[in-house]
Amino acid sequence: MKKKKQNRQQPVKKEDKPATLGDLLNQDIMEKLKAQQKDLKEQEEQKKQAEIQRKKEEQRLREKNKSFEELLSESEMDWKKFK
Repeated sequence: MKKKKQNRQQPVKKEDKPATLGDLLNQDIMEKLKAQQKDLKEQEEQKKQAEIQRKKEEQRLREKNKSFEELLSESEMDWKKFK
């Protein structure tokens, strides 16, 4: 004897995707958050640029204040070649 298979219908869902944060918040709040995110990115970029500029200035001052001995030791020139 064969048993009859029971056909179960799955409930039909309109959306299979879970609700996102953007769906739950209203449009004004989303715009404010995106603007704030953009501002934070710009501030971070400005900080990076300032740090790069500071390091360049620090390197320039270090080079400027080197003694003759330091400059001579870093030089790749060999006086024996020019003898």
